[in-house]
Amino acid sequence: MPTLSTNWVVEKHIDFEYKKYLLLGYLQEVSEQFNESKLYPSLGDLIMHYRNALAIRDSKKLFENSFPEQLKAADLKGLRLVYEKLVADDQVMQEIEQIVSYSIPRFEKYIRDGQKIYEFIDSHLDISPVGIVPLNTDEGYLFLKATRNRETLVYEYHITIFEGPDDRYRGIHTHYLCSFDNSPVATFENIKSELIRYRRELPNPAIYAIESDMEFPIDETLLPMAKRTLVRHISGSKGVS
Repeated sequence: MPTLSTNWVVEKHIDFEYKKYLLLGYLQEVSEQFNESKLYPSLGDLIMHYRNALAIRDSKKLFENSFPEQLKAADLKGLRLVYEKLVADDQVMQEIEQIVSYSIPRFEKYIRDGQKIYEFIDSHLDISPVGIVPLNTDEGYLFLKATRNRETLVYEYHITIFEGPDDRYRGIHTHYLCSFDNSPVATFENIKSELIRYRRELPNPAIYAIESDMEFPIDETLLPMAKRTLVRHISGSKGVS
């Protein structure tokens, strides 16, 4: 998995060429993941780094607070430690500005690449309820099936609502349960009957099937996108963001 520290801009050597080397190495790894249609966690990671770079560029206070600190003195009488920012001279500040200015358009480029892949994959996903949908759709089962795959993957899901600064949002948690080999008798309705028979804790579950007519990596792409598709579908039916 491609990794780049959250505070990569101001960690260790604050040198443009060194940071450029780190960034390009990271982006090369992201590109390799995208070439294999592996979107997550790389796409979310890119967006995080992009937002951090914008914040450093646009906020002088955050810019200064992002620097590491070192212990300067111990005030034993006042029972406190005195730290000083490791902010050097104007040359260091210029290095950081150059690093941030260089990284922002490159993050933007790779985010666009990831979004194009996302939109392509999303166009190949189809969601449908299995049987009658109960009133409570915040928990149930998710069936995940790729047309060319030999099995249907079954996940238990649970959706929670949390409050944001300006709106309410839905989050989803999934737990893998089992898989069913695809066969003429392994229909979604029959799988549903099996689950209800052996898992009494959900006697009337909401069940959704998400199918793809193409093969994509399960953990890095298909499952994360299926979860987003399910949340979007349920949120649309309930009018919650």
